[in-house]
Amino acid sequence: MKAGTHKSIAVLPFRNLSQDTDNEYFCDGITEEIIIALSRIQDLRVISRTSSFYFKNQETSIKEIAEKLDVTNILEGSVRLGAGKMRIAAQLINVSDETNFWSETWDRPLEDLFETQDEISLQIADKLREFGGHLEISDHLVNSPTKSLSAYEHYLKGRFHFFQWNPEDTHKAIEHFHQAVVIDDQLVDGYLGLADSYSFIAVAGFAPREEAWMKAIEAIASAKKLDPNHAGLNYMLGHQYFFVEADFAGAMQYELKSVAVKPNNPEALQFLSSLYVFQGDFKKSKEHILYAKSLDPLNPETRFFEANYLYRSGDYPAAEEILNDLLEANNKNLPAIIVSLYMQILTNRLDEAKASLEGIPDELMTPDELLGLKCLVEISSGHTDTPLLKELEQHAKEPTAHHAHSYLFIAYARLEENDKAFQELEKLFEFKSSILLLGFSDPMAQKIFTDPRYPEYHKKVYPNKAIKPAPKRKSTKPLENDKAEVLVDKIQHYFQDERPYLNPALTLRVLADQVDIHPNTLSWLINEHIGKNFNEFINEYRIEHFKKLVVDPSNSHISLIGLAYESGFNSKTVFNTAFKKTVGMTPKAFQKSQS
Repeated sequence: MKAGTHKSIAVLPFRNLSQDTDNEYFCDGITEEIIIALSRIQDLRVISRTSSFYFKNQETSIKEIAEKLDVTNILEGSVRLGAGKMRIAAQLINVSDETNFWSETWDRPLEDLFETQDEISLQIADKLREFGGHLEISDHLVNSPTKSLSAYEHYLKGRFHFFQWNPEDTHKAIEHFHQAVVIDDQLVDGYLGLADSYSFIAVAGFAPREEAWMKAIEAIASAKKLDPNHAGLNYMLGHQYFFVEADFAGAMQYELKSVAVKPNNPEALQFLSSLYVFQGDFKKSKEHILYAKSLDPLNPETRFFEANYLYRSGDYPAAEEILNDLLEANNKNLPAIIVSLYMQILTNRLDEAKASLEGIPDELMTPDELLGLKCLVEISSGHTDTPLLKELEQHAKEPTAHHAHSYLFIAYARLEENDKAFQELEKLFEFKSSILLLGFSDPMAQKIFTDPRYPEYHKKVYPNKAIKPAPKRKSTKPLENDKAEVLVDKIQHYFQDERPYLNPALTLRVLADQVDIHPNTLSWLINEHIGKNFNEFINEYRIEHFKKLVVDPSNSHISLIGLAYESGFNSKTVFNTAFKKTVGMTPKAFQKSQS
C-alpha cells in the first residue's frame, strides 16, 4: 500500500474459541465495538456491521470478501473467555497480496474490557496508518459506556438478539436492554436499544403500533436526558418525528444532526436519502445513498433504499433489477413487494400486478394496504367505478387508518379527482398520517403534480424551514510549509545520528515520542512532505543499512537474513518483499552484482 491510497477496512466477526458456545454475543460485541471505534477515524472507510457480518459462518475467501466490500484491508480475530479472563487475538490482512502484515494477542482480565477494546482499536488504527498512509487518530477511540460489566453484558446480549430480526428474538432483546438500564440507569445505549426494538416491532406489525411506539418514545426521552447530542439518539428522534409525529422538518433536522455527529452512519444516511427524495432533491438523495452503499453494500435495507431512490427518480429498470434480487433472497420483503407492484402498475403490466397480489400472504400486509393496492390495480385497468373504491373510502373515515388515507389519496390522484385528493391529504395534518407523508410525492400520484395547488402543498408537506446541512469536515493541515520543512529536517537528522530504524519494534508512536512530535503531525509530515507512508520510510533506511553491511567483507560470514535482522527487519518475507520493491532485484542478486 502506498501513501494516499484508498484507506478502507472490513472487520470480520471474531470467532468464538470459548468452550461455552453461548459466548457468541460477546464476540459479536467485541467486533462491533472495533467497527464503531475505527469508524471514528476521519478518512478511513469502515464497512458497517451488517455487511461485515454477512460473511459470518461462511467459507468465503479473503479475495472474494474484499471484492464484494471493496476494501484494501481485512481484520480477522478470535475471542476466548474463561475464569474471568479473556484472550483476544487479531490480525490485519493486506488484500492486494493476502499477506498478514500485523498480528497481536491480548491476555487481560475481563474487568479491563473497555481499556482493552481501546488498546486494540488504537493499535489497529496505528498499523493502518503506518502501512496505508496518514490518518488523524484520537488519543482514545473507545469510551467506557458503563461502569457495570453486568449491565454491558445484558446490553451485548440485547444487541445479539436484536440483530436476528424476528419477533421472538426482539422480545428477548427488550428483556436484556431493560435489565441493562435497571442495573445502570445512565446507560444511553441501553435506552436506545429499547427504542430501536420497540420501533422495529411497531413498524413491522409484531405488536400493537400505538403501544409499541409509546414505549419507544419513552426510551428515547430517557436517552435524550442523558446525551442529547448522541448520534443514535438523533437517528431515533428522526424516526419518531417522521413515523409518529408526521413532522417532515423535524425528522430532517434530527437526521442531519445525527450525520453531523457521526458522518459515516449508514442507517442515518439511508433515511436522509429517502427524506431528500420525498422532497424532490434527487442529487442529494443520490449522494447520501451512494455513501451509505460504500459503507454497507450488502445490507438489504441499503439496497432497498437505493432501489427506492431509482424508482422515485424514474429509473424503473435499474430499480426493478435490485428489487428482483431482494425478493429472490427474501420473498417476504414487504417494501420491495410494494414498490415492485407500483412499477408494474405504472408500466401498465396489470396482469402481472394482479398475479403478484394473489401471491401475497394475507398476514404479510395490513387489510387496508391490500385493499388499497387492489383498488389501484382496478382503477388502472379502467374500472373507475370499482366497489373497492367505495370500500376504501369507508375505511378512510377512521382517524388511525393511515394506509387507507394514503391509498385513497393516490386513487383520487390517478382518477384526476384532485379536489378529493387534496381533501384527503389534509388528514396528514389532522391525524398525523406518516403514510401520507410517504405517498404524497410518490410517482403513483404523478397526475396531480401538474395541479397548480401542488407546489404549495409540497412546501407544506416537506418544508425547508430551519433545516441546515450537516457541516463538512475540514481536512487538517497541521503546519505551514516553512515549519513543516524545519521538522522534516529534524527527523532526517535524527535518523542519521541515532539510527532508530535499527529497532525492529519501532512504531510511529515510539518515533513520535523520540523526536517530540505529536503522532498525527509526524504521520502527516512523513506522508505529505516526504511522500511515503511510515512503513516505506523506515524500510528504505533499513535497506540502505543492509546494502552497506552486505558489501563489507567483514560480514561475509553472516547470512543475508542475518544482515537483514541487523538492519532492523524482523521478518524474512517482509525484508525480501521490501528490498525487491525498492531496489528492483532480490537481495541475493544485489549481493552478486556488488561482488
